[in-house]
Amino acid sequence: MTIEYDEKGKYYTDIVKKLPVPVVMQTVSHLVRGLVHVREGERLKNELERDEMFLAVTDAAVYGADGKVLFSASFMAVQRAQVVWIMPVDGEQQKDVSE
Repeated sequence: MTIEYDEKGKYYTDIVKKLPVPVVMQTVSHLVRGLVHVREGERLKNELERDEMFLAVTDAAVYGADGKVLFSASFMAVQRAQVVWIMPVDGEQQKDVSE
């Protein structure tokens, strides 16, 4: 980690603060629920537009066509090209979608 100071004493670091956003994501073959981490002050859309091949999802659960959990993981990298749609959900919606 590097820390740089300007002439006024303000410091800058390589650390980027991100906030977890609960999402429901449809890939080409599965439904995924989890947290996508978005830079502080930005939108989910900004995170999706980044020039990276994979989208990091934490506390991920992958659902089959029957609505049952196929597997879950604390971390999953989803290839952005496989994402059909994604939407943020709040706590109440997360419960409704899971049932």
